[in-house]
Amino acid sequence: MRVLLFAELREAAGRTDLELELPEGSTVAGLLAALRQSHPALAEPLSRAKVAVGRRIAPEGRRLLPGEEVALLPPVGGG
Repeated sequence: MRVLLFAELREAAGRTDLELELPEGSTVAGLLAALRQSHPALAEPLSRAKVAVGRRIAPEGRRLLPGEEVALLPPVGGG
């Protein structure tokens, strides 16, 4: 699965995307756990990130399908 990274997540990983192998039926929570294990530098920024699947914010229980676009988004602030 290709995971797109933005802002502080991109900086922590040192790249714009990651390829990750996940078992069939994995969820967003499983994706986050796999990322924390395989890329420890992402652990802290992931605690604040949102996961978008198919350009929509996804809850941790959402199942991931092969080929879906996944993006990790940092918190957005502004005024």
